[in-house]
Amino acid sequence: MNSVDATEHYGTSAQGKSPLLSNISLYTRDPNHRLTHSPPEPAPSLLTVIFDTNPHAWALLENELPLSKAIANVLVFLNAHLACNYANEVAVVASHSQKATWLYPRENPSSSKDKDGDISMDKNGSDSKKNGTSAGQVNKYRPFRIVEEQVTRNLHDLMTSTSTADIKSTSATMMAGALTLALSHINRRSIAWSEAHGGDTSTAGDPNSGSSTTGNTTTDSSEGGLQSRILIISVSGASDSAHQYIPIMNGIFACQRLHIPIDVCKLRGDAVFLQQASDATRGAYMSLTSPQGLLQYLMMAFLPDQRSRRHLVLPSRVDVDFRAACFCHRKVVDVGFVCSICLSIFCEPPEGGACLTCGTQLEMGEYGNKPALIARKKAKKKKVRGANAPSGSATGTPTPTPTPGP
Repeated sequence: MNSVDATEHYGTSAQGKSPLLSNISLYTRDPNHRLTHSPPEPAPSLLTVIFDTNPHAWALLENELPLSKAIANVLVFLNAHLACNYANEVAVVASHSQKATWLYPRENPSSSKDKDGDISMDKNGSDSKKNGTSAGQVNKYRPFRIVEEQVTRNLHDLMTSTSTADIKSTSATMMAGALTLALSHINRRSIAWSEAHGGDTSTAGDPNSGSSTTGNTTTDSSEGGLQSRILIISVSGASDSAHQYIPIMNGIFACQRLHIPIDVCKLRGDAVFLQQASDATRGAYMSLTSPQGLLQYLMMAFLPDQRSRRHLVLPSRVDVDFRAACFCHRKVVDVGFVCSICLSIFCEPPEGGACLTCGTQLEMGEYGNKPALIARKKAKKKKVRGANAPSGSATGTPTPTPTPGP
């Protein structure tokens, strides 16, 4: 076999490089060593789950769905969301009886604050080495293991730190605080994603930066941005959150403005404000008749993201309850009194006629007075003619008689 010089066989360029190698270099100039003509990757999705951990409500649901089984189903659902895209992110917030706290990612008190003064969130599970990892967890996918360890550990710490006095003091859940934490985390991650991928941080989370709402779907023309949504798994009733009406509605309006859908999975009872949240943000709402099938409901109804929902019919509620809570007693009312200045709602007229919110002196008019009854005039009865009566007038019209002539 004769030896052939490679440079003589392929030829050399003016710079002494092979033409074949120079052509290949046109496709490998990307610093990430990817083909420049490859299709863009789908935008990642951030799923923030607000898990209602109200001890009173879970005690009533113990026979149908224990809390431990519900957490196991939620963890499988989170793993499925992470498996859809390697860049997907999750966050879990616990709405407890006396506070709202993070289950994942957790606050890392050992780390210092960043330049904005925020506490850094630990997503790498740094405590797993200290606590030790069981042999069965070694072969598990690392993001799955980190989420599972932190959620279960932080939930256990939350339940053990809850005293009997805290349970007896209130039967409500801090849904407003959990919704605020979720919105803050979404805003922070959206800005961080825009900075990391060369986007405009001034339009991160701006509803006017290429987003539009049409019909029952939300269309985002910016496919490269972070897609965010909130899922609320609730077990508390409507009366338990009536005193949080104002902050909950403020959070709903913020999600509506930022085009962040709020999905609601109601395991027990029904919630007026959560119905309004799902309807206003065009999210999915399901009140489960069989809580034992929680995992099936989560996988089939709440797993698709915003892009997939454009081709699906979402489960929604037709008969949405739009009742509001009064500002005086925090009760859900059907009919109330509204201040003409600040639009505050009251179930009964305030004392002294002064608005409890803005202090405006309101005029009640003649409210409470009985209306004056006016006697109704009797209608005159018309004469009934017989069957053979002529169609004209019964008496006829008198005709003038001519004067006889001479």
